[in-house]
Amino acid sequence: MKITILSVGSIKEKYLKDAINEYAKRISKYCKIEFISVSDEANILAPSDKELEMIKSKEAIKLLKVLPLNSYKIALDLRGEMLDSVELAGKLDEIFSYHNSHIVFVIGGSLGLGSEILKTMDYHLCFSKMTFPHQLMQVILLEQLYRSFKINNNETYHK
Repeated sequence: MKITILSVGSIKEKYLKDAINEYAKRISKYCKIEFISVSDEANILAPSDKELEMIKSKEAIKLLKVLPLNSYKIALDLRGEMLDSVELAGKLDEIFSYHNSHIVFVIGGSLGLGSEILKTMDYHLCFSKMTFPHQLMQVILLEQLYRSFKINNNETYHK
């Protein structure tokens, strides 16, 4: 089993890097984990809708170039399906058991994901209707992945 976190932008804050490293270490007990990031595009001050779409499109093209092909691809998307922790654990178990042993989670930049990459995804997952910094989403995702492994292995941590 393998999980890839594919994201736009780099993590600059030490506290986020520390949290990411801690959860990656915990998850590595259950599966191989890797991180791939692409550079984000410079934001324009007061961009038009067309400029926003152009930025997302450029980032999507970068993501597509490094997207692992033989994998089950999950976009973190505000329009995706919302699951609770137990449902996410079940979804991961289902994917690993019946679809693919490699899952890729795709996290967009500050503007979200472009349509070019969204249409290539196998599943769209929404963590919340609230907006989170895309750098923080890696930590939130990793915590939920760790929680899912604990649930699926009947280990304490979940509650």
